[in-house]
Amino acid sequence: MSTTLTTPPLTLSRMHAPTLHTIPAAVAANIERMRSATDARIMAVVKADGYGLGAVTVARAAIDAGAEWLGVTDAEDAAELRRAGIEVPILAWLNPSGVDAARAIADRVDIAVGSVEELRQLIADAAPLAAGRVRVHLHMDTGMTRGGVPLADWAELLQVARTGRGCVEVVGVMGHLPRADDADPALNAPAVLRMRQARDAVLRAGFGPLLVHLAATSGTLTDAATHFDLVRVGAGLVGIDPSETVSLHGAARLTASVVHSSVVPAGTAVGYSGAFVTERTSRLSVIGVGYADGIPRELLAGASVAIDGTRCPIVGRVSMDQIVVDTGDAIVPRGATAVVFGPEGGAVPSVQEWARWAGSIPHTIVTGVGARVERAIA
Repeated sequence: MSTTLTTPPLTLSRMHAPTLHTIPAAVAANIERMRSATDARIMAVVKADGYGLGAVTVARAAIDAGAEWLGVTDAEDAAELRRAGIEVPILAWLNPSGVDAARAIADRVDIAVGSVEELRQLIADAAPLAAGRVRVHLHMDTGMTRGGVPLADWAELLQVARTGRGCVEVVGVMGHLPRADDADPALNAPAVLRMRQARDAVLRAGFGPLLVHLAATSGTLTDAATHFDLVRVGAGLVGIDPSETVSLHGAARLTASVVHSSVVPAGTAVGYSGAFVTERTSRLSVIGVGYADGIPRELLAGASVAIDGTRCPIVGRVSMDQIVVDTGDAIVPRGATAVVFGPEGGAVPSVQEWARWAGSIPHTIVTGVGARVERAIA
């Protein structure tokens, strides 16, 4: 009598590409938190493609929750927002590639001017145009020494602005708070004073009405004296409070697949240069993200990902395309999902933890996720 052996059908793994998930509901919740802290209008700052989470997605979530303005780095960045049908006012205040005055007028983008030379150039560029005037926010250096017009040059700036009335329209005054992250209003007082001096000088020069704005996320949350007419919320949109005084909602989740798993004996070197050597029989899994995807190469001990509700420490050096994690007693199948960071808590690391492991700030973690990582809306 013969026996027939039946081989069970092969179960194929389902891999998914590394993906950065944006959580619009978290953005909305963070705007609500800001609204509870201020009576000023809110500008949602969606620089760096919405802190890496998609400028249009983040902008729409913020506007739906009550933001009335948007802020961008460059006037060119506003074109994407306008093409998406977003109509709220937009301010561009760095413009490292210069300003196309005609485009700024056509796209209805306000331009911040941080030096006398910038204002002269903008007036010259706008002078031949018949389409209208460029709306301008004059940028006071309130102590950052990182752009902005020093108080000593303010009289000259206003004189230039008066000569250019037919080309530019002064509608705002802005500055930055160099010490807001310390969450100490006394440290903000010099900047508040300079902002008031700038505002008053512009009004005396015959410009107005004006929109005055100084505070970003930290100032919004910790010092009402800095709020003026408008507050600019950037990092706070995605759940980052630089002052570390308020718990906000994380708006990003990074996931990737396990691409390989193995069981290795004690004494096994892992990764380049054998920087890590196992001390026991270990179950290891390779995750398909690396420093080309934004995983910081230099990490403190304890850097981890979450797999199936368990925190798994990274072992060995971060490679360009891969990291290796110790999965403890679990043998993890190929295709399993690893959560690199996210807002869930528990075993899932936060972007704040990743910042500490990298010796950096949370901003660099979310904005550093590479272009080959897919984007999705959660």
